[in-house]
Parts: sequence; C-alpha cells; structure tokens
Amino acid sequence: MSVYQETKVLFIVIIGAILNAASLNLFLIPANVLSGGMTGIAQLISALLGPASIHISTGILLLLLNLPVAYAGWIKIGHRFTTYSLISVVLTTLFMMVIPVHPLTEDILLNAVFGGVVQATGVGLTLKFGASTGGMDIIAMVLSMKKDRPIGGYMFALNAVIILSAGFFFGWRRALYTLLQQYVSIRVIDAIHTSYVKLTAWIVTSRPKEVQKALYARLDRGITKIPAKGGFTDQNRDVLMMVITRYELYALKRIVTETDPKAFTNVVETAAVFGLFHKKRQV
Repeated sequence: MSVYQETKVLFIVIIGAILNAASLNLFLIPANVLSGGMTGIAQLISALLGPASIHISTGILLLLLNLPVAYAGWIKIGHRFTTYSLISVVLTTLFMMVIPVHPLTEDILLNAVFGGVVQATGVGLTLKFGASTGGMDIIAMVLSMKKDRPIGGYMFALNAVIILSAGFFFGWRRALYTLLQQYVSIRVIDAIHTSYVKLTAWIVTSRPKEVQKALYARLDRGITKIPAKGGFTDQNRDVLMMVITRYELYALKRIVTETDPKAFTNVVETAAVFGLFHKKRQV
C-alpha cells in the first residue's frame, strides 16, 4: 500500500480515537452510562474500584484489557489490522488524558444518545477504512466476516453482559440508558460500515492474471473470468466478475487501480448471494 493510503488510514484512526475519547469524557462517563465492548468493561472496573480508593483511569484500563485481544487479532485477522487497532486504543487513552471529564449537559438522555452517536461515528469510520478501535470490534469483525451479517448485531449480543452489569451496580434506570446508548451505536455503525451489503464488480482488463492474483492475495472472494471483446477497439479482453461486501469496495478499487490503471470497473448492488462466497475456488 502506498504512503498516501497509509497516511489516510492513520488520519481516520486518529479522528476515530478523538471521537471515542470525546464521547466518553464529555457524555458517557459523567452520566454513568456504560459504553459497549472493552470500553464499557473498563468504565465498569474503574467505577467499582473507586469506592476502594483505587483510582485507575478508564483509558489505562482500556489499554490493558485490549492487549490480550490484540494478540488474538494479530494471529487470526492480520498484522496490519491489529497494528492500527492498537494505535487506535493507545491514541484513545492519550486523548482521554487530554480531554477533561466534563459533561456538556446534565440530561442523562442526551448524554446517552449523543455519546452513542459520537462514539459510533468514530468506530464506524475506523472500521470502514480497514482498522478498528480494538476490543469487541475485533471479535465482532471476525464474526461479521464469517457470517456476512450486520456487525452491529454481534456487538449488541456481546455487550449484553455490560447492560446487566449496569443494572446491577448502578440501578436499572442506568441500565436502560446504557441499552439506549448501545442501540443508537449499532444503528450508526451499521449505517457507516455496511459490510453485509453485497456488490458485484465487473472488471474489464487486459491484464487478467495480474489483477486476479492481486485480488486473490488481498480479498477472500472467488472470481469468475469471462472472455470478452471490445466493441470499439475490437481487441480481446477478459472480464473478472466477483461479489464483494461494501466494506471491501475501498480495497477493490485500490487493488485494481494499482494493478491495471486502464481497467474499466462497473460495480452494481447485489440483491442476494447463493452458494460459495469465499475463495479459493474459481467458478
């Protein structure tokens, strides 16, 4: 990947970390509304340690909790994805130290809703550009890629224990606001991420072997190769047809552009997919 592309992803990771830290320190933590995933667990532990005069910030706990998950992600998902996830967690911890814990409003409902929207915007943007904010995002990402279903639903299921904990330790009124925050979050994440939406890409290229090899190396999808002839040039071409998720469209565009800048690609939305959706079998 080019330096420009890596810089763009890093910039998005930084923005996502700022939004995540802002949602916690300006909305969720002051209102005692728990976030989802590892962030919510870190909030819960930090709050429970307070009465025992053990003060560990949510940011530090978030970093510590993410270390074993990052190790699993390094093995199961990939080094690049996990590296950016760790960068995101470290930056979130740093930004939480910079942004003061100060509520913008005393209304718990507004804190729950806007905290969910701000945080989910950061998470969704980070996921969309091939990274994550760590923790449950990595686990949910694996499940979403395997089952091809909305990532938000998995995150909501994984966060059920946090909702119950909020009710047990802070009262069921807080648990309901935590539930509302997580519902808002998954709706925003699904709207931004949309990994479960299928697209069909038709790639007309004079370098089919190179393009096919590059796609196979970086996308876990099958490819159908169709012989074709240019209507205007009367030259032989090949059409590579593959079904991808909307999440993979960014990667597909980059791969094709780098491999064959003169290729013509038409992308259409797919209503349904039946049969094999993963590689490495060529139809």
